[in-house]
Amino acid sequence: MTRPIVLDIDRSVGPLPQRLVIPLEHWQESLRFGCSLRTMERFRGVLDDTLPVAHGTVMLGSGDFHHLTWPLVERVRAAAPFQVVVLDNHPDNMRYPFGVHCGSWVRRVAMLPTVSHVHVVGIGSSDIGAGHAWENYRTPLREGRLSYWSVGVDVGWAARAGLAHAFHAFDDADALVRAFADEQLVAPQPAYLSIDKDVFAADVARTNWDQGHFQLAHAIAVIDSLRAGGLVGSDITGEISAYRYKSWWKRRLAAIDDQPVVDARELAGWQAQQHALNVELLRAIAGAAAP
Repeated sequence: MTRPIVLDIDRSVGPLPQRLVIPLEHWQESLRFGCSLRTMERFRGVLDDTLPVAHGTVMLGSGDFHHLTWPLVERVRAAAPFQVVVLDNHPDNMRYPFGVHCGSWVRRVAMLPTVSHVHVVGIGSSDIGAGHAWENYRTPLREGRLSYWSVGVDVGWAARAGLAHAFHAFDDADALVRAFADEQLVAPQPAYLSIDKDVFAADVARTNWDQGHFQLAHAIAVIDSLRAGGLVGSDITGEISAYRYKSWWKRRLAAIDDQPVVDARELAGWQAQQHALNVELLRAIAGAAAP
């Protein structure tokens, strides 16, 4: 029941006990960073054909594939609507006119009838600051289907825009985690958990995006806060891998987003660090899974 699944698109995930590896490297160019809705529909079919009905955490590889959480959440069959808890340094709720990409998928998950609410926890990027306010999809925030939990970001504009109820801003990660855990304690409900390891500080694990403030203890505390309601599903992304896009427009979009270049000389060491973190996260997730 808890066997982890590796969607092996970029060969970045290390060996894990009892893992089931699904080789999907031929999808890398079409899926990485973003894809059309037609391509995503085709990939849904691949998931339907290859994923077992019951499985554990799905390992997605690089954070460039975080939009694959969308079809994974769609596949969850639960007795009642469930919340989605996303640990991420970014809101992943940004405007994107070309289909769906790793920074735009949250809006689509928030729209699903099976999802009661989406919490994006650990945001430290300027994507939710005033300078990028216009890029955020506001409907799920306004309608109470999405909340941002941030560290060290000035989000004063949200109150002026009538969105204060959707923004929980803190000076440090300790305060954020305490407040989130308290809210879960008051009203526990089943949860789907998605972890993008760019939520962690770079000394915890290096990713190929700008990174946040969490230490491992912060993530463990969030996971523990979900025990009462139980987990109905989970995925982990944010591995580090290097790739050069064949298409010029993906190279251009990555450059616009200031995606850091991966130092090939450091890659093996960073991946080993990532693997050790995966083991700890999977152990914590197993303890919070729904019976």
